[in-house]
Amino acid sequence: MYSYEERLRAVKLYLTLGKRCKATIHQLGYPTKNTLKAWHDEFEKRGDLQAGYSRSKPKYSDEQRNAAVEHWANHGRCFAFTLKALGYPCRQKLTAWVRERYPEARKYLVGKAGRPTVSLSSKRAAVYELCTRTGSAQEVAAKLDVDRVTLYNWKNQLLGLEASASMKRKKTLPAADRQELELQVETLRRDIRNLQLEHDLLKKANDLLKKNLGVDLQLLSNREKTMLVDALKEKYGLRGLLDRLGLARSSYFYHRSPMRVADKYAELRRTITEIFVSNHRSYGYRRVQASLTRQQIFVSEKVVRRLMKQEGLHAARPKRRRYRSYIGEIGPAPENIINRDFHAAAPNEKWLTDISEFQIPAGKVYLSPMIDCFDGMVVSWSIGTSPDAKLVNTMLDSAIETVAECTDKPIVHSDRGGHYRWPGWLSRVENASLIRSMSRKACSPDNAACEGFFGRLKTEMFHPRDWHSTTIAQFIEELDAYIRWYNEKRIKISLGYLSPIEYRESLGLVT
Repeated sequence: MYSYEERLRAVKLYLTLGKRCKATIHQLGYPTKNTLKAWHDEFEKRGDLQAGYSRSKPKYSDEQRNAAVEHWANHGRCFAFTLKALGYPCRQKLTAWVRERYPEARKYLVGKAGRPTVSLSSKRAAVYELCTRTGSAQEVAAKLDVDRVTLYNWKNQLLGLEASASMKRKKTLPAADRQELELQVETLRRDIRNLQLEHDLLKKANDLLKKNLGVDLQLLSNREKTMLVDALKEKYGLRGLLDRLGLARSSYFYHRSPMRVADKYAELRRTITEIFVSNHRSYGYRRVQASLTRQQIFVSEKVVRRLMKQEGLHAARPKRRRYRSYIGEIGPAPENIINRDFHAAAPNEKWLTDISEFQIPAGKVYLSPMIDCFDGMVVSWSIGTSPDAKLVNTMLDSAIETVAECTDKPIVHSDRGGHYRWPGWLSRVENASLIRSMSRKACSPDNAACEGFFGRLKTEMFHPRDWHSTTIAQFIEELDAYIRWYNEKRIKISLGYLSPIEYRESLGLVT
């Protein structure tokens, strides 16, 4: 239900923007397209809007409302489960009730919560107990806190339907049938042990060799197979491991001897790993070699590259996904002064800006930076949970403060998003005597230097990490810390293996 002031404000903005529904709703955040047109028709006929609406009796009582919210809070905060269990209300109304009771749910609510995933080892243990039980399957299921159907589904997945059919219990079994059943149980135990061996080999291949969990063990080199055997021989025995991996006994001892010799690069490996991990796992072998040189450790790039490959230290690769803020032409666009020339002879000549979206399970976060073309330094930035005018205006105010005493004003280049064409942005640019420049419509290469910064940020900091247990506030702190590290410590090859701040200090531009 909207107030009279909210409805009147929407109608006036609708008329100001030339009766464009999408632009009005995008700026206000409400109402729907049909509702806005109905308000406009009422305003045209009456010259004003109705002061208020008559309120009818609510469809749901306060007891039903409280029961729905309490059920949502006590059952994993899952909307779908609450709606299915209670049978009311609609999802939109339940969301409104929850946000009214828990305002923080707008930012920190994530997905649906259900039963935790059961590991493979737990399933095998459950199937083993099912096959060797003395009581009923229902008792085993109750003990493991699962239902009986799920227990048999696990057995079918691990042992197949043939074993399932042969394991049907009978009230009385003759001696011969009992002996056959014991043989089948022994076979199942052996199969479970083989499955456990297979699982442990794949897990060790992932931990030690950095291989995918679905790797074919037969395609591993003899040296890699030797490493797996050494890691698991205390648990499974040497002979069983050699047979499973198809490794000859002589080959095992041949590759095992050099591995016992002390590694002359052991200390260097630890140093390389520390450099790689402390720099957001984003450095390739060239920048790692440059960091070693800064520590007075002189070694060739080939050695660094080989050691990083052996240790499984690989810089993350980029993933293409970007936020778009273009909502249509809402005013005249300035000329593209930059024209893809992102080189600057001095600081504060050319600035680039844009907005990037980061979607994590806890919600969405938006970053608005100002990049200096001189050395790629982030002059200013703002981070928020909504890509609104406040986000970009705050960033611009901070950037203007850095050039308040300069006579020469920089060119501010952006795309054609609505954030850079609203009155607040235009007035700030005009008051600071900045020069506006805009990319062509739907042409991201016109702002390639800023897009490149977003790509490096997401490749090095965002995509390689798991953000499922991270809140919005924690992610904002991580993002802010990365940008500060980017300015102060992250070395760039184009700057002579210096960070932007170090580069400006070397030129005497920063004291």
